[in-house]
Amino acid sequence: MEDHLIVTIDGEEFLAKPGQNLLDLINTTDRFVPQICYNESLGPVQTCDTCMVTVDGVITRACGTPVKAGMEVKTDSGRAYDAQREGLDRILENHELYCTVCDFNNGDCEIHNTVEAFGIEEQTRPFKPKPYEADHGTFYRYDPDQCILCGRCVEVCQDVQVNETLLIDWDRKQPRVIWDNDVPIDQSSCVSCGQCVTVCPCNALMETDMLGEAGFMTDQKPGLLRSMIDVTKKAETGYGALMAVSNTEAAMREERIEKTKTVCTYCGVGCSFDVWTKDRKIIKVQPQHDSPANGISTCVKGKFGWDYVNSEERLEKPLIRKGDAFEEVEWDEALSYVAKRFSDIKTQNGADSLGFIASSKATNEESYLMQKFSRQVIGTNNVDNCSRYCQSPATKGLFRTVGHGGDSGSIDDIAESDLVITIGSNTAESHPVIASRIKRSQKLFGQKLYVFDLRKHEMGQRADKFFSPKSGTDIVWLSAVAKYILDQGWEDHTFIDQWVNNFGDYKKSLEPFTMGYAEKLTGISEIELKEVAREIAEAEKVAICWAMGVTQHQRGSDTSTAISNLLLITGNYMRPGTGAYPLRGHNNVQGCSDFGSMPNFFPGYEAVANDDVRKRYEEAWGQPIPAEPGMDNHEMIDAIHDGSLDALYVKGEDTGVVDANINYVRAAFEKLDFFVVQDLFFTETASYADVILPAVASLEKDGTFTNTERRIQRLYKALEPVGESKADWVILRDLARRMGYEWSYEHPSEIMDEAASLAPLFAGVNYERMEGYKSLQWPVDADGTDTPLLFTEGFPFEDNKARLYTLEFELDYDTDEEYDLHVNNGRVLEHFHEGNMTYKSDKLTYELPNTFLEVSPELAKERNIEEGAHVKLISRYGEVTVYVHITNRVQNNELYLPLNDSGESAINFLTSSDVDKDTNTPAFKEVAVKMKVLKKKGKSPIPDHNHRKGNRQPQIGVQVEKKWARSDYVKPGSKVVK
Repeated sequence: MEDHLIVTIDGEEFLAKPGQNLLDLINTTDRFVPQICYNESLGPVQTCDTCMVTVDGVITRACGTPVKAGMEVKTDSGRAYDAQREGLDRILENHELYCTVCDFNNGDCEIHNTVEAFGIEEQTRPFKPKPYEADHGTFYRYDPDQCILCGRCVEVCQDVQVNETLLIDWDRKQPRVIWDNDVPIDQSSCVSCGQCVTVCPCNALMETDMLGEAGFMTDQKPGLLRSMIDVTKKAETGYGALMAVSNTEAAMREERIEKTKTVCTYCGVGCSFDVWTKDRKIIKVQPQHDSPANGISTCVKGKFGWDYVNSEERLEKPLIRKGDAFEEVEWDEALSYVAKRFSDIKTQNGADSLGFIASSKATNEESYLMQKFSRQVIGTNNVDNCSRYCQSPATKGLFRTVGHGGDSGSIDDIAESDLVITIGSNTAESHPVIASRIKRSQKLFGQKLYVFDLRKHEMGQRADKFFSPKSGTDIVWLSAVAKYILDQGWEDHTFIDQWVNNFGDYKKSLEPFTMGYAEKLTGISEIELKEVAREIAEAEKVAICWAMGVTQHQRGSDTSTAISNLLLITGNYMRPGTGAYPLRGHNNVQGCSDFGSMPNFFPGYEAVANDDVRKRYEEAWGQPIPAEPGMDNHEMIDAIHDGSLDALYVKGEDTGVVDANINYVRAAFEKLDFFVVQDLFFTETASYADVILPAVASLEKDGTFTNTERRIQRLYKALEPVGESKADWVILRDLARRMGYEWSYEHPSEIMDEAASLAPLFAGVNYERMEGYKSLQWPVDADGTDTPLLFTEGFPFEDNKARLYTLEFELDYDTDEEYDLHVNNGRVLEHFHEGNMTYKSDKLTYELPNTFLEVSPELAKERNIEEGAHVKLISRYGEVTVYVHITNRVQNNELYLPLNDSGESAINFLTSSDVDKDTNTPAFKEVAVKMKVLKKKGKSPIPDHNHRKGNRQPQIGVQVEKKWARSDYVKPGSKVVK
């Protein structure tokens, strides 16, 4: 294949790559070609007909033409110009230019900018209103009158997000964009990811928060706005005058609308985007093509779920419990009181009588300071974070086998894989943007998707093959598949010989895991498991993604280990498109552990028991540090009950809701001698505190987050703190100063510099290297070289080889005759975790007001209940009441209770204190209950306007061929009418 070829454009020769899009090539030159439907994140859509050029004398759409050697292109010939002008006139026939009083007039309206650049003074085709009313959805509005039918929204919905809701009905007399089978937005399958709004080139699709907010003259009632449009159009004779006035008004907007780059504060995907703020109003979230984790993609929470920042429930001043009530106090009093109580308790009972829980929603810098405060100021390793609740088993399994506890590669590698296997991951709701990458690769590029889960959620429905193993038995089928691959001689001998240790012991350990044994325990047939083994062995690139459905079991670490073992024997490490991907739940659960908020590790996963490592920190901090690992958060609760832990400092974690067996946890809080909670809101946990310190939201501070790809990204302060609230790092700094330590940090960058100087994993991390949308994936060498793909030169063990790890299995949990139902649990799309942030959003709450219980049709029939039934679930540890949604997503005696509730339906009233045997991660997924019916039927807990009741309409792209086939379509530059 040629390395390059020569293309002549307007008489000048240019080098091009074989197969390169012609419009992309033209855009690297100084030529201007209109291109309203083209978007670099979508590729050619070919609907707007404005990028017409002549190629070897033939009028052609540049966006739909791959370059060829020797082609001659003319962009400015009379024929090309006339065709371009004709395409633009047709757009103006469909789109009324009233820019000055349009909320989209912010400098980036592509119709406005193209008309101006092309120099059009007036249109030859008058604007024609369409016979459709605007559709005002909860999160965005569609105005058919302004829609140019470019189809970008359809393209992004069908083939980027792959929710497959939008299409253009080309068969109508007047075509329009429709939702599902032509229903209003809020009655469709739309998940409100907002990508259609992101890519719309004009004001046809707009966020409802933008309407009446962006412009200086747009906050008007519809009738008055129409009058203003008419007056404006009469006053602005010719488009030159219109553009001049509207450009001035757009420039004025820049003075009051701030655009600040931030990183999403929900799941671990790490989406980054610009947040538009006007005063304290958040009016728009705009992802960028250059966003490294997500590109232009978002989900409903990242795009629209920021109301919590301005919630009236935000804490604004420190609170101290005085008697039975809390009183607001000044910071000096609060911090002095905390410092004195911590000092007194340390003096009386020792440093290990205090414990610290960091936040996976706070920044890396704040995690670093939390563990530094614990180790330097107090002198204890009793520090942990919420990775203990979810991802510690995955980290353990990877440490055992490959030496790094993070994703093997990037989201791009997942998309590049030939076979993606998801295990215990409701990816489309827990990690929607990653799910979109998988759905796109499956739909457009032939990627196979195998899903192993208890529920047939969206990814299960889309899977090439779906399997529903018995709860807690994933380790069995994984080991059986590995054994079968070895028995057939299908393993990657070359890879194993060069890069893997312990093969003999591992192979012997698999002897019990026969196919018959696996079928008996998992319920998956031998035939199916053998086919899975064959597919894995034959696939060139395999990536396995897993989440809490694996880790939140008593064998979570072992199951994670089994996943890595399987990847090792098949050679699915060290190459693009392969590897292990434990999908991190919170926005910074990866970074919180990375930066040392763990009882056994310093930042960068260096053991506190390592004398050389500990000495490095002792010299830097000027204090001795204990060699023994401290207590994790599970052990801290037990220690409170047995009287050995007297004080607890919880930062940004609603432990009294999210920990297992919360009746036991809350009873521990009541026994504490001193309890400090630092948070945005007065949480359930805060109600037990002695001191509550008001923290700030991510939009109110600078810092960094680390996503599931090990990607460190900067977030920038967009708003001033609410009231007297302070950033977590500022609170920790000021508290340390009151306890006699000269912490001199004035900016989070200084904290990062200190962490990088001490932790080799982050040696080259600094703020300058992460400016704007730049990011770094650890490990990062001192020169700034990062590592998007791990293990390319071996594994981080002394001999550079990975280690197969032997495993055994016992079934630790099951239902019984009395507690006969199993309750699975997890996330939903609309809310996050217990809902402390998302229930502060009226719109998210409108989409899904409450949690619900999924019940199978067969169980509903057996228990004589219908949709909306009210039931009580009773476990050995507590009870909940909840409303029923009957669905075939679950089968037989399997139930599903989302975890987004902190009240009477909170799952952790049911969970036990059983934990993963290796990491103390609670076995949240091992819940046996009995059901008591309170009411046999009622109103469905899923509103009629919820996307779950929609009806997707899959197709490939916008189907522009249907436009071209219409009898009224004439290709610009052509005289032939089809």
